[in-house]
Parts: sequence; structure tokens; C-alpha cells
Amino acid sequence: MPLDLYLLRHGETEASQTGGYCGDLDLPLTPAGAAMAAAFADRYQSLPWQAVFVSPLQRAIATAQPLCQAIGLTMQERSGLRELQYGEWEGQTTDQVKTHFAEDYLRWLTEPAWNPPTGGETSVQIASRAALVLAEIEQTYSTGNVLVVSHKATIRIMLCSLLGIDLGRYRDRLEMPVASLSLVRFDVHGPLLVKHGDRSHLPPDLANRQGT
Repeated sequence: MPLDLYLLRHGETEASQTGGYCGDLDLPLTPAGAAMAAAFADRYQSLPWQAVFVSPLQRAIATAQPLCQAIGLTMQERSGLRELQYGEWEGQTTDQVKTHFAEDYLRWLTEPAWNPPTGGETSVQIASRAALVLAEIEQTYSTGNVLVVSHKATIRIMLCSLLGIDLGRYRDRLEMPVASLSLVRFDVHGPLLVKHGDRSHLPPDLANRQGT
């Protein structure tokens, strides 16, 4: 039996609706976001889970909570799963960032692997800290199902790292809607992307909500 790593983006927040930069900002889930977390738990609680790892930000914790309560597992918080830190861009819109940090914004768009948001983190830094969590999971759980609840940029960067995709292209290669699920299977040939950006666990009214 292989190790199946499930990567779940947290449910909807105000920032995911408005499109503002939200990394370190510790926003709660919206009511719709909480409903997304409950819908995930309803669909996946019957799966035999080995462990649940979460970002320490409240939107990730709240997304994992319904499942953990349903299956009786204690979530394990890891700082390596936090969202990309946007530095001075936190809480600002794209238009505001273009106005006040034009050069940094262009560099970040061109090559985010090595160019951070002003005062923030690069893709390489995210990949490095997330890799420590992935290594811990692989060393501890050689088989079974493990859930990771994290964030849009962080999950996309982890997937790029696992699948050999240029870290600077994470925005160009992988979509990651709110409350979407991806599955990477670790077998004899290494990591295999089995499922990506799946939202079939959501009822239509939640799956049809727009956001970033």
C-alpha cells in the first residue's frame, strides 16, 4: 500500500473573495468557508486517516477541524505549511501593489522563485520550509492516507517541488481554488499526481462560488 498525500486548500475567506494579498494575515473562514470544511469532512471521514498536518493559521485549522472531530484525530500544526509571506503587500490589492511597489511587482511576476514580494518570501524559501514537513511525513508514514491543510501558493509550490516543475512557474501551471483537494501518491516510482484541484466534495452552491 502506498502513501497517499492529500493536499487541501483551506475554505473561503474574505481575502479569497476579494483577491487581496493574504499571507500572514490570520483571517477566519467565511460562513461559506466553514460550510466547505464541513462538506469535506462529510465526504472524507470514512477514509482511514493516519494523520492530519495543518498550517498554524486559523483558516487552515478551521478547515481541518470538522474532519478531525469526526475521526478523532489530533491535528499536527507545522509552521512550514504557512502561506507565502507577502511582506509589505499584506492586505493590499493588486492595483495598490502595482502603484506602490511597481518594480518589485514586475520582478515577482517575472521570476517569483528568487524575487519576493517586498519584504516577503520567495518560492524557493517556501519550498525549503515545506520540504521539511514533507520529509517528516514520508519518514513517519510509509503507507496510508495523510492530509495536509495549507494555502494556495504553498500547496502549488509543494506540488511543483514534488513533480519537478519550475518553482517560478507555480502560478502559471497549477490552479488551486478554495477548498480544492489534490492527491499525490508516493510509490516505487516516486510522487504521482493522481488528483488535482478537485472540488467534487462540495455541493453545487459552494462549488460555484467565485474567488481566488
